[in-house]
Amino acid sequence: MDKKKISSFFKPLTGLMQDQYIKYVPSYGNSFFFTIGIYLLELFVILAVSGMIMLIFGPFWWDTTAIGTFFRSVHLWAAEAFVTLMFIHLFVNFSTSAFKKKKLVWMIGSVILFLVLIEFAFGIGVQGGLLSQWNDKAGADLWNGLGLGFWVNPLNQGAVLGWHVAIIPILLLLLIFMHYSLVKKDGLSKPYRKDIPYKMVKADHKKMYKRMVYIFIIVIAFAFVFSSPYIAPLTISQATNSNPSGIATTLLQEFNFSSGTAVYLDNIDPYSFSTRAVYFTVPYSSYITFTNKTNKLSTFFNENSSQQKEQFIQAYNYFSNNGSISSAITSSNPLISATASLTKMAESGEYQLVVQNESSSGLDETYVLRFLYDTGALTNAATKDGLRTSQWGMLRVGSPPWSIQYWLIPYNALEIATVNIPWWNDLENGLVAMIVFLILLLFPFIPYLNELPDKLKLYKLFWNKYTNPEMRKKKK
Repeated sequence: MDKKKISSFFKPLTGLMQDQYIKYVPSYGNSFFFTIGIYLLELFVILAVSGMIMLIFGPFWWDTTAIGTFFRSVHLWAAEAFVTLMFIHLFVNFSTSAFKKKKLVWMIGSVILFLVLIEFAFGIGVQGGLLSQWNDKAGADLWNGLGLGFWVNPLNQGAVLGWHVAIIPILLLLLIFMHYSLVKKDGLSKPYRKDIPYKMVKADHKKMYKRMVYIFIIVIAFAFVFSSPYIAPLTISQATNSNPSGIATTLLQEFNFSSGTAVYLDNIDPYSFSTRAVYFTVPYSSYITFTNKTNKLSTFFNENSSQQKEQFIQAYNYFSNNGSISSAITSSNPLISATASLTKMAESGEYQLVVQNESSSGLDETYVLRFLYDTGALTNAATKDGLRTSQWGMLRVGSPPWSIQYWLIPYNALEIATVNIPWWNDLENGLVAMIVFLILLLFPFIPYLNELPDKLKLYKLFWNKYTNPEMRKKKK
């Protein structure tokens, strides 16, 4: 097939693309800072393509194979570049007070930014490994604190995957289409100040395409050099083999409803399930079914309340003082024996399978992650890797020092600053975050505050002799 035939074949597609071009722009409109929108579209495509490839082959592929890790790294760095360019794009429009003439464009852009940050967080949540486990737990506290835990549960991997690959991307596509259509309709924002000279010139699409190539190369290079980190997920089996008596103690706390999950109340209580049933009676019933051994828990429940109370105290003291698990199985105290059997079951890995399968979906890790958090094992593992809230919170996207979500630094600082205030918790942190977003969303309409960029003369950062040929001519 010759070049002419190839050209004629793609002509309808290229014609359609060219119809979407902005043909003429102000003098400064060809500079990098005023063409960021198209690079964001490019990165969106890279994210979509790399994401679809990852979905085709699944988590095992993207977490454990070399080529899968590379695609995961491309996805990560495209996302990092997307967020970074969005903030630069926001700052350019803020500094040049573009919102004065395009209030709706600003508001749609603010919602896009908000959704992109949520999309990034959910992406970390479905990546897999310890990092996802900790970020999901930290994210759950935030959503629960806002009273939205019933609708958004980061501990449910199936739901988060749906949010990440379908719901939010569809919303973003619609909003991006609206945002770009409004910009294309009226063209790039022209200076609101009369002292900024400009004239309308042809948009330099060749220069724009070159920059798109550079951005693609940078993303690929970062994916090669700074590979997306992966730490294997923590399992109940690992936690039990490291600290069997600690797991046994947690099982008893789940049994008498004194664990962190059982008493969880962070402005709403999304964990309304019975910890006794989920973590003790149902797994023990499965244990009895498979082993055909004597049901010691049935013996315990047939005793009177005072005997049960006495035996619980005896069991708790035994395991909290590092009592032997092997010896406990033959104990005359039926609760000690049942707890030891569950602990042995947890060591083998069978316990986690039972607990996982109690949820309506095998992808819902709420029960497993809440139990790991109750044991303290998840916090210890996160602390070891520098992921704990008091250190980094949800900032980290891996163990290397460069792998942080820098835009969450203010929120993390807020968490650290308020950690010792008794009445301040995730609801207050969430409300502060929402207030900041509302200020951003309504910024064009807030008197005095919307004059701040002009008062600070921030426009000089982007309207100057280096970006605007007309200003160079004027100076001469």
